[in-house]
Amino acid sequence: MARDTGLEELVRQDLGNQPGLSEKPMFGGLAFLLNGNLLCGAREDGMLVRLGKGNDHWALALPGIVQMVMGERRMHGWVRAGAEVYGDDALRQRLLDAALSYVFSLPSK
Repeated sequence: MARDTGLEELVRQDLGNQPGLSEKPMFGGLAFLLNGNLLCGAREDGMLVRLGKGNDHWALALPGIVQMVMGERRMHGWVRAGAEVYGDDALRQRLLDAALSYVFSLPSK
């Protein structure tokens, strides 16, 4: 799977200079980590966002957002946002803010 450098740059800009933020090639794209915990990812097929188990219902109710699936495993607490979603600056930021809020609650790795 090819990387989406345009989406990667959007996510970088939205996350800014967050202390503890790092990047790592994963899942066929680029993963963004916060204090060693997966936060989100950018791939050719969309933006992956970690909202946490039980925190993803609001996002899944929106058009263009689906639960992340790896192989045949449903990844509860993770969503995939298509281009029509991550292309909307306000919605992309809302997803990333929710991911930051959840991942900040986790212990550092």
